[in-house]
Amino acid sequence: MTLRQRAERPIRLNSSPIPVRSGFVFAAVLILVLPFGGAVESVTRDPSEARTGQAEVIRLGVKVRKVLPHDTGAFTQGLLWSDGRLYESTGEFGSSSVRRIDPATGTVEKEISLADDLFGEGLALVGERLIQLTWQQGVALVYDLQTFEEIDRYSYDGEGWGLCFDGYRLYMSNGTATLSVRDRDSFDEVDRLQVTLEGRPLGALNELECAEGWIYANVYQTDAIVRIDPLSGEVRAVIHAAELLSAEERAAADVLNGIAYRGDTSSFLLTGKYWPSIFEVEFTPLASRP
Repeated sequence: MTLRQRAERPIRLNSSPIPVRSGFVFAAVLILVLPFGGAVESVTRDPSEARTGQAEVIRLGVKVRKVLPHDTGAFTQGLLWSDGRLYESTGEFGSSSVRRIDPATGTVEKEISLADDLFGEGLALVGERLIQLTWQQGVALVYDLQTFEEIDRYSYDGEGWGLCFDGYRLYMSNGTATLSVRDRDSFDEVDRLQVTLEGRPLGALNELECAEGWIYANVYQTDAIVRIDPLSGEVRAVIHAAELLSAEERAAADVLNGIAYRGDTSSFLLTGKYWPSIFEVEFTPLASRP
């Protein structure tokens, strides 16, 4: 969905709404509330491992390994990696789509367009099925991974923003601090996860990626990505992904929105709406404040 459509939505860091018109304000809030020191724990976690108590939130940055081409006409809503190919969901009424992309060249190898009255959102892969959310239409479209033929539809209440699959369950965001947990086969809601940052609800959760036992979420209208414990909902790390674009590129682009995990290289692919590039990155510790 567009900045204009979402710009007036309040981002909640506590019980009081904080109206945000740009990513800078909320990114600054994130930096202020986070600790600047502490050891970095391993990103590989067992999702079934029981964890108790409020853990320290660590701060990470991004180290760019590679820059890949990206269609500047793509209003990116969801991104995922599978078997050497990227799959992307794009939004906007009249131009929403699902695409398979050659990451080396940016070439769109296969694409299907949505009906003009559907606004594409998050994307997840479950087996041989691609599941694409829609914004306010209450329908998730299911496609065959190979043919892109629509093979099913699921219905849901409320808005659809981001979607990811951890191998067992689907997690779905709606722009609030609450993720819905859904059955992989029926898409029925089976649970909810309240996401908190240092004990306070963290809203504006958008694009999701399930990777290495964590849920990664882009915080809408910011350059921040949070790493969420799927058992407690606690944010365990905040990744600051600013400065990937030059000032000139940023002026022609929209917000960061697109997270894909590449398991064969243990790296993440980040992009945004109308961005000219996809960045293959690793998350690294930020330097401590002197």
